[in-house]
Amino acid sequence: MIVFNLRCGGGHVFEAWFRDGASYEAQAAAGEVSCPSCGNRDVVKAPMAPNVVSSRNAEKARKGEEDKAARAAAEMRKALVELRRQIEEKADNVGDRFADEARRIHYGETDPRAIYGQATPEESRELAEEGVDFVTLPWLPHEN
Repeated sequence: MIVFNLRCGGGHVFEAWFRDGASYEAQAAAGEVSCPSCGNRDVVKAPMAPNVVSSRNAEKARKGEEDKAARAAAEMRKALVELRRQIEEKADNVGDRFADEARRIHYGETDPRAIYGQATPEESRELAEEGVDFVTLPWLPHEN
C-alpha cells in the first residue's frame, strides 16, 4: 500500500491510499478518484515530504516511544495509588468477608455503605450472577 497527498481542482489537499503507484494512475485516468470535500474529479498528486528514517532518527523515535510509555505507566500508577488512598479513606475494609457483606448490603440486611475487601474469583462470579454491583480493581501495594 502507498499513500499519496492529492489536490483537487478546487484546491483541497487530502490523503488517499492505493495498492501501488500504477493503481493510482489507472484510477485517476478513469476519473475514479474524487475529492472527499467537494467531489471534484480533477485530482493531481500534491507535493509530499519524503519519510526518510535514518538509524539515528529511528533510535530517537524508539526512545521517544519508550519515554512516552514510561510516562503513561507512571501516570497510571499515580492514579491507582490515589484511587487506593481515597477508597481507604472513604470506605470500610471488610477484608475477606467482602462477598458476604456486599450481599447483605444488596439485599437490604444492613445499611448501605462503601466497602472494600477481597473476594475469590468464584465469589466475584457469584456476586455478578446475583446482580450485586461491585468493581474489581488492581490493588497496588503501599510504597515506602
